Amino acid sequence: MNTKAFFDPNTFNMTYVISDPKTQDAVIIDPVLDFNPLTWRTTTTSADQVRQYVTDKSLNVKYILDTHAHADHLSGIDVLRTAYQAPTAMGKKITDVQKLFAGAYNLDTSKYTGALWDTLLGDNDSLQAGSITIKAIHTPGHTPACMTYKIGDLAFVGDALFMPDYGTGRCDFPSGSASDLYDSVHGKLYKLDDSTKVFVGHDYQPGGRALEYETTIGDSKKNNIRLKESTSKGDFIAARKARDAELPPPKLILQSLQVNIKAGQLPEPENNGRVYFKIPVNFLGS
Repeated sequence: MNTKAFFDPNTFNMTYVISDPKTQDAVIIDPVLDFNPLTWRTTTTSADQVRQYVTDKSLNVKYILDTHAHADHLSGIDVLRTAYQAPTAMGKKITDVQKLFAGAYNLDTSKYTGALWDTLLGDNDSLQAGSITIKAIHTPGHTPACMTYKIGDLAFVGDALFMPDYGTGRCDFPSGSASDLYDSVHGKLYKLDDSTKVFVGHDYQPGGRALEYETTIGDSKKNNIRLKESTSKGDFIAARKARDAELPPPKLILQSLQVNIKAGQLPEPENNGRVYFKIPVNFLGS
C-alpha cells in the first residue's frame, strides 16, 4: 500500500490517503475542514491538498473515515464525501458521543444519529473499500468511539498513540477514560506484530523537532514515554490524569464537536441564510 500524509500545522493533525498501487483504489482517513476562530470562516485548503493529490495520482476514493469525533479541528469528511460521492465510516460508539454532546448543545437529537455515516464499525469488523481491506479495532479511552484502522501491516491509530516522545492521547474529555485507553493500547495495539507500522493522528513536535508521524508497535512498546509495554495500569492512569490536569481544552473544541458529531456537516442555516455555532457557557472545566 502507498501512504501519503498531510500535516495541518494549525491543529497538528495528520490526514492520510492510503492507496492500492495495483488498482488505484484509495481511502482517506481524518480529513480537515479549516476554520479560523478569529474570522469564523471555513476554508477547504487542507481538503484541497488531498483532492489535488488524488487527482494527480488518478486515485479512486472508495471510503472516507474518521478515527473519532475530533475535538481540535472540524472534520473535512463531508467536504470530501461531496467531492467524491464516496461513503463514510465511523466507529459505532459515535452514537454515545452524539447523545452526550447533542444534549450539551441543546440540539435536536433526532438529527444526530449514526445514520449520518454510511457505515458504523464495531470491534474487529472488516470494511471492503474496493481492493483495500480495512480491519476496525475499537480503541476507546481518548473518546468512547475511537477506532484504529488496520490495513495490512499499517495501523492508523488516531489519538490512541502518538510518537514515542509524546506519548498518548489525553483522556479528560467527557466520557474519556485513562483506564480504557490503557486497555486499548496495552491489550489490543500492543498485541499486534512489533513490525506493524503505526501512523499517528497528531504530531505536536515536542522540543521543536521536525515532523514525525510514523513509528512501529515495537518502538512504541519500548520507548513510548507515557505507555510502554512494561508500564503498569495504575502508573499510567495516575500519570495520564496528572498530565491532563495541566492541559487547557483544545481551542476549537466547542466549534468542532457540534460539526463532528454530525459527520462533518455544519449546522443548518437559519432563516436569514447564515450558519451559526452554539457555544454552551460554563460547560468545560471545573
